[in-house]
Amino acid sequence: MLRIGLVMLQGARHAHMRALNSAADELKTSVEIFELHNNNDLINANPHAIILPGGESTTMRIIGNDNSSQLLPELFRMLRRNSELPVMGTCAGAILLSDPQDEGGKIVDASMERNGYGSQSESFQSIVDAEIISREFPGVFIRAPKFLSLGSDSVPIALHGEEIVGVRTNNRIALTFHPELSDDNGFHKWLLSKTLEVNS
Repeated sequence: MLRIGLVMLQGARHAHMRALNSAADELKTSVEIFELHNNNDLINANPHAIILPGGESTTMRIIGNDNSSQLLPELFRMLRRNSELPVMGTCAGAILLSDPQDEGGKIVDASMERNGYGSQSESFQSIVDAEIISREFPGVFIRAPKFLSLGSDSVPIALHGEEIVGVRTNNRIALTFHPELSDDNGFHKWLLSKTLEVNS
């Protein structure tokens, strides 16, 4: 049974749950999804993989760093202690991975611009060339950030035209779009497959 920690600060959390369950069914594996609201939830779950959904990154930082939660400090400590732990961050979740704003280094080796495509009215859907799952993918971009640069520890894993929209550092992926809002569970299958590989 794979334990998947789902950060519950903001975002389409229940869509991620549906995608995870669908991916698990196709992979014929079992998952238990743990809702992570605070540091104790994270410690008690001891997850095999983590998902950081989208939302608004400033709000997520305020909630996740609050004394009543302390989820983000504990999460970043956990990720730095275990570089093999698979992680998927989408939209604002990707921003948090690339810019933790604590005393440690980046979780995903990249720099990002918030709302890189503009405001809510500039949100769009378009096909992404997703190298990491070896096919095209229906990208949903909502007030999406943009990658400004990639560090030496990162590789691009998804492109929208010439634009990098997905990056991987070790077993951590950061996506500027929302895979959970499509009917395609390809990225969630990748996360579970990588988790099975790490824990085999």
